[in-house]
Amino acid sequence: MVRLLLAGCLFLVFPTTPTPAQPLPDWKGSGTHGAVAAGGQGAVDAGIEILKSGGNAADAAVATILALSVTDSTAFCFGGEVPILIYDARRRVVEVLCGLGTAPRLATREHFAAKGGIPGRGIEAGAVPGALDACLTALDRYGTRTFAQVAAPMLRILDRHAREWHADLAQTVRRLIGAEQASPNDRSRGLRFVADCFYRGPIAHELDEWSRANGGLIRYSDLATHVTRVEEPVAVDYRGYTVYKCGAWTQGPYLLETLRLLEGFDLQALGHNRPETIHLTVEAMKLALADRDVYYADPLFVSVPLPTLLSPGYAELRRPLIDRQHASLTQRPGDPRGGKALLEPAEIRRGLGGPANDTTTCLVADGQGNVVAATPSGFSGVVAGRTGVWLGSRLQSFNCWEGHPNCIEPGKRPRITLTPTLVLKDGRPALAISVAGGDGQDQTTLQLLLDVIDFGLSPADAVIAPRFGTNHHLGSFRQTPPALGSLLIYPEVGAKTIQDLEARGHKVTQRRPPLWAPVLLSLDPATGVIQAAGDPKARRHAAAY
Repeated sequence: MVRLLLAGCLFLVFPTTPTPAQPLPDWKGSGTHGAVAAGGQGAVDAGIEILKSGGNAADAAVATILALSVTDSTAFCFGGEVPILIYDARRRVVEVLCGLGTAPRLATREHFAAKGGIPGRGIEAGAVPGALDACLTALDRYGTRTFAQVAAPMLRILDRHAREWHADLAQTVRRLIGAEQASPNDRSRGLRFVADCFYRGPIAHELDEWSRANGGLIRYSDLATHVTRVEEPVAVDYRGYTVYKCGAWTQGPYLLETLRLLEGFDLQALGHNRPETIHLTVEAMKLALADRDVYYADPLFVSVPLPTLLSPGYAELRRPLIDRQHASLTQRPGDPRGGKALLEPAEIRRGLGGPANDTTTCLVADGQGNVVAATPSGFSGVVAGRTGVWLGSRLQSFNCWEGHPNCIEPGKRPRITLTPTLVLKDGRPALAISVAGGDGQDQTTLQLLLDVIDFGLSPADAVIAPRFGTNHHLGSFRQTPPALGSLLIYPEVGAKTIQDLEARGHKVTQRRPPLWAPVLLSLDPATGVIQAAGDPKARRHAAAY
């Protein structure tokens, strides 16, 4: 029988402010040897353990991600997905590990259109699991440890808990370790054996059999042909920093579009969280989000005009659309192909919307200069029988609109919200950011970047600074209709600031923290000090040594 997870939405509402009986977590730290910032404390401990044992950032990040599938199991599952950005200090490059599975071969537009749309959860909403292969690829390409070594902290956590699926997943992980041990003297070959066991071996056959018996769409051929793509990131320069994101199969590039728009304003002179600063930031996000909703999709299937969308010239076209005194109450995508500020006519389609329940955070840096930023996610799906492997529900990020770039197709990656960030200055890592919070992830990331770059805040101050955001966009989960002109904001910005924003036409809703859940690392190449912080009110944890 299929076991379903029943849980509420976590994207906009995170755990409430802890009471005295719930002390704040260990949410900040600094050191020169390594740092981890993530969700559950046990996952942070797992990463620190690997770093202290001599592992590098890639090893520790994989240990953290694996542990998060237990400590943050309502936000990320073993059968989910994890886009990863890695700075490799040896080669001095930033690379993307796509960690996102595709739509199964049976997941056609016709199949879901006949059912009234893609479900928000359940057995048919799962993409091919991508997280495990991304972790194995990270270990093989950048790491030094075996799967058994990085999985050991996860196994200890599983063995301490009593949920029904914990024992089953522990058994599956031990089977994967057993496959690796068939090649004890060749680490890379052993990692391939782990991948083969899950994607092409006995576990793949069990997942196929279970899926067929319970009405799922995933088949052995979907698993056997899965691959983790290693890709070039996209990047723009902003005030002397280079900001790196994953490609247009994520929402990440719209953050870069927003930075292009904002670099035309002297935000520092306007002041931190002052009315005009907030207004300009939100209005710039609205323009970039409108382009996201119209153009972004898997670039292996459609042509995404990303070079133009991220160009200074396109920003110059679009920036005059920002009215410094009035909030926009319409969605206004641009026309990058036609070289025009506005796309006319702009058809903005709406979906049904629905709750979603996933995403956590992971940042790791080591003393050798390697840095990993990842956003693990995927839940509200089903557990695949006695494998203990929970599947995600990422297909809900597609739509069924024929002709739309993000329309579902077999073998296609959904355009996801998951969007880690790496920032370099003078060719060296300076910042890493990961945020849980659906469409709010890059809204929060943007504010952290501005807090540090424009306003000089420390990581610990940035993650607790008052935040704001908007739902003036198409929701990424079953295409929730936009709330035009909406502005969510912490009351801590002050009554006068809120009154000013309302006078500009923003439809303000005051929200008590936390609004989304960030973690942040900063790295000082001169001193070697790594500062780590996570929003304590969102139950983020961090440690360094």
